Amino acid sequence: MNLLTLTSPFILLKPLNYSNSSFSSSFSTIYTTIDEQPTYPQIIYPILSFCDTGAVQSNKMKWVSVKNEGKMLFKSKLKLVALAGLVLSVISLLTHFLLAKHTYGIVYEYHSSVTIMSWMPKFKKSDLSISNHPSYSRLWAPVRHFESLHPLANRSGDYAAPEMQSTGFIFVKIRGGFHEIRNAISDVVVVARLLNATLVIPEIQSTTSSKGISTQFKSFPYLYNEDQFIAALAKDVKIVKTLPKDLKGARRKKEIPSFKVPHGASPYFYLHHVLPMLTKHSVVELLIHSGGCLQSILPPPLVEYQKLRCRVAFHALRFREEVQNLAIKILNRIRASGQPFIAYDPGMTRDALAYYGCAELFQDVHTELIMHRRAWMIKRGILKGNLSSDSAEQYRNGLCPLMPEEIGILLRAYGYSSDTIIYISGGEVFGGVKKLIPLHAMFENVVDRTSLSSPLEWDKVYGQEANLVDQYSIPPPSDNVVMRSQAWKNSGPRPRPLPPPPARPKMYNVEGWWGWVAESDDEPESTIMELRTNAHRLLWEAIDYMVCTEADVFITGFDRDGKGNPNLASLVVGHRLYQFPASRTYGLDRKEIAKLFEEIRDTLYQPNHTWITSLRKQLRRSLIDGLLEESKISKSRSFLAFPVPECSCIANDSMKRLVNTSSPMPKYDIPVFSGQIGQCPSWMNVPTSSQSTEETEEENDKDDSASSGLFLWLGNGDQEGDSGDISNKEEALVEDQEELEGGDSR
Repeated sequence: MNLLTLTSPFILLKPLNYSNSSFSSSFSTIYTTIDEQPTYPQIIYPILSFCDTGAVQSNKMKWVSVKNEGKMLFKSKLKLVALAGLVLSVISLLTHFLLAKHTYGIVYEYHSSVTIMSWMPKFKKSDLSISNHPSYSRLWAPVRHFESLHPLANRSGDYAAPEMQSTGFIFVKIRGGFHEIRNAISDVVVVARLLNATLVIPEIQSTTSSKGISTQFKSFPYLYNEDQFIAALAKDVKIVKTLPKDLKGARRKKEIPSFKVPHGASPYFYLHHVLPMLTKHSVVELLIHSGGCLQSILPPPLVEYQKLRCRVAFHALRFREEVQNLAIKILNRIRASGQPFIAYDPGMTRDALAYYGCAELFQDVHTELIMHRRAWMIKRGILKGNLSSDSAEQYRNGLCPLMPEEIGILLRAYGYSSDTIIYISGGEVFGGVKKLIPLHAMFENVVDRTSLSSPLEWDKVYGQEANLVDQYSIPPPSDNVVMRSQAWKNSGPRPRPLPPPPARPKMYNVEGWWGWVAESDDEPESTIMELRTNAHRLLWEAIDYMVCTEADVFITGFDRDGKGNPNLASLVVGHRLYQFPASRTYGLDRKEIAKLFEEIRDTLYQPNHTWITSLRKQLRRSLIDGLLEESKISKSRSFLAFPVPECSCIANDSMKRLVNTSSPMPKYDIPVFSGQIGQCPSWMNVPTSSQSTEETEEENDKDDSASSGLFLWLGNGDQEGDSGDISNKEEALVEDQEELEGGDSR
C-alpha cells in the first residue's frame, strides 16, 4: 500500500488507501475535495490517471511542486533584472547631469570668431610619380648649397656645470606675444648663467588666472612643459618653480629690487647693475616688455652662451602635451594625402601695419583701426614719426607686407600647381577672409588650424574655462542729466510728455565690426573676453610654429612685428635653418618683388614670359641671398632668427673641399659665413651632401612648360600651347647667356 501526500497551493489531499475495496470511498473523498475547488479542474486528470494505473510513485508527483518553485525563481530573476536596469538608468542619468554641468561653461564662440577659412580642403591622393617630375627638384627638393650644414649646440669640453652656491634668485615677468616670450625665456636663462643665479620659472603675464583662462594651465605651463624645461637645463643653470616662502612674502610687499630691462641690454648692465643688488638682497625681479633682454650678438669669448640660447629655444622649450598632440594631428592630416605642402605666414598684424605706416593698403574701417593704433604708438613713445605716411612709398621700399594675392601670384608663376596645399599661419590676419579670397581662388587647398581641427580638440587644449558673458556696463550719467532729472521731478503737476527711454548700452565688441571707431578717438579698454582671446592666441601661434617648422616649403609676407623686431616668421626661419638647414625657405626681398609687381600692376593676372623668368630668378636668389640678408638685419635684433654659425657645423667632406682649392666645387656650396663654422665632430656621422647631380634649377626650368602659361586661364586656351614654347625658348636664351657670363649672378 502506497501513501501519497500532495501539497499544493490550490488543493490539499489527505493520505489515501488505493486498494480496490476502498477505491470508491477514496474517489468520493477526492471528488468532494476537488468539487470544493471548481476553479482548478485541471488537477483532476493527472490524479485520476494516476489512481487508475495503480502504480503510484512519489517522485512522479513532485512536478507540481517543482513547477511552482520554478515560477517563483523566474519571478525573482525578473525582479533582479528590473532592479539592475533601474540602477543602471539612475547611474546613466547622473552621468549625463554631471557631463552637462561640467561642459556647460565651455564657450564655443571663440571657434567662430577666429576661424580664418570657412571652406574645407579637398586633398587628393598624391601621384607616386610626383618626385620624378622634372619640376620637383625646383619646387620641393632641398637646397643643395645648405646640405652640408648640421645643427650642433652641445657644450664644449671646458664648459663647467653650475656652481653649488648661487648668488641669489632671479624672478622674471614677461609681457608680449609668442615670439617675444620665446626670445625672453632664452635670454633670461643666459643671464642666470652669467650671474651664477638660480632662475625661478618665468611668469608669463598674458596667461595669468586674471585673464579669464582655465585654472588648470596658467603662466609658464600654459605654453610649455615645465618639468622638461627644468630637466633639460639641469647642467646649465639651477631652476626652481617658486621662490622660498620668505622671499615670496618680500616680493608681495614689494621689498625686493626690480629692474625694467630694456631691449637688448648688454652683459655690462647685468654685471654692474643687477649683480650687486642680487648679492645684497638675494633676489631681484626683472620686468621684460619688449622681447629679448640680452643683446643678440655677443663677443666671441661668450660663444658658449650663444649655444646655450640654442639649447633653450630648440631643445628645452617643449610645448605642453596637449599642444603638441594637436599640432601632430594637424600635421598628420595635412600629410595624409602624401603631398608636400607650403606654410605661409602673412605677417599682417594691426600693430605691424601701424608701425610701418601701411594703412592706405586697406580700406574703410581697417584703415581707421590702423590709424588709431599708430596714434596710440606715437603717444606712448613706441613710434617716432608723423601720424600720416605714404603707404605706397613704404610698400615700394619693402616696408609693408606683401598681400596674400601677390604671394599666390608668385607661387603660381614659379610653377606650383593649383592643388598645392597651403597652410596659413599666424594668430591674426588683419583684413580677415576678404584678403585671403584671391589666394584661395588660385589654390583650392588653402587651409589653416581651424579647418584641420575640431572645437572639441581645442577645448582640450584650452582646458575648462568659465562661461564669460560680456557685461557692457552703462556709464554713469553726467551732472547735467542728473540736474535735469531732479528739476523734472520738482517741477510740480502739469501736463507733460513722457521722458525718453534710457539709452541702450553700446555693443562695441560685435564680431566683424568695431563700433567705437566711428564714435570715439580712444579705443575702449580690453574686456575679459579679449584678454582670454589674447591668451588663446599664444596657443594658436604655438600650433602654427610647429607646423611651419615641419613644412616642406616656408614663405612669409612680412617678418617684422609692431615694434620693428623680428616676428614669429623670423623665429620659424631660424629654427628651420638650425634643424633643417637644407629645407626650402624663401627669404623674399620685398623691395625687388614690389618693383616687379609695379611693372604688371595693370595686367596682374596676365604677365608676360619675361616677367615670369625674372620672378623665378628672384625667388631662386631668395633661397640663399634672402637668408644672408636675414643674417644682416634680423640677427642684430634676435639671435634666434639666425643662429648660424654659432649653433651649426659643417660636414667633413665640405671642409675638405673648402681647404682643397684644386677640387672642383660648385658655386655657393659653402655660404659666405662658412669660414666661421666649425667642423662637425666625427661621432655625428652626418651624411655627406650629394654633389653627383650637376643639374641646376635653371636647367629644370627648361622642362617645365606647364607653369609658363598658368595665368592665361583668363584668356583663351589656344594661347597656352604657344606660350609654353615661347617660354622655353626665352628661358633657354637667358640661361645660355648666363652660362657665357660665368653662371648665375647670385
